[in-house]
Amino acid sequence: MGESQEDHPGAVRIDAVRKLIRRAAEDCGRPAADVTLIAVSKTFPVEAIEPVLLAGQRVFGENRVQEAQQKWPQLKQRFPDVDLHLIGPLQTNKAETAVTLFDCIESLDRPRLAAALAAAIARTGHSPRLFVQVNTGAEAQKAGVLPEEADAFIAECRVKHGLTIAGLMCIPPADQPPSPHFALLAKIARRNGIDQLSMGMSADFAAAIQSGATHVRIGSAIFGAR
Repeated sequence: MGESQEDHPGAVRIDAVRKLIRRAAEDCGRPAADVTLIAVSKTFPVEAIEPVLLAGQRVFGENRVQEAQQKWPQLKQRFPDVDLHLIGPLQTNKAETAVTLFDCIESLDRPRLAAALAAAIARTGHSPRLFVQVNTGAEAQKAGVLPEEADAFIAECRVKHGLTIAGLMCIPPADQPPSPHFALLAKIARRNGIDQLSMGMSADFAAAIQSGATHVRIGSAIFGAR
């Protein structure tokens, strides 16, 4: 007898993750509905994503434009209410493709990209939600605007390029406690009138929720090891 979709490992895991998110929110007095789960499907094929879609998940994250192009147009035809987030670095020459494919771009981090996105939005008429990525740990190998430059960059995006900044995103250093980084992102958001925070992954999403995360990005706990 074949495995039902409800028994598929991805469907079982996402149910468990939802329960953990609900518990983490309740533990700090927040409604679970305030926290959006982004299922990070990067590197996983359509066959692994389908059971998670059939389990009711509609918000997904991808790292690369080209990989998402190969998977998501066909899936979006079948599941038109999918909300697809780009959570990886974006090259300026892929801005137009990105604004037509993604519903949210979380990795806006430099003036050239802001200009490219503004131009692509004007050309295509597609206007995805935009999150500024902040490199809270000032790591040389990591994308994101530096914390001390975030206010000026957000203002430049809004005033010079006419972009609406819906949220902020960060990926704390792997070798440091994440909570101070989450607190720093929340502080930058507050002073810039931004209320959406994408922070927290499989290992630290409870701490992120405690710090005010509105979006948590979880991949391995749902899809398994890459």
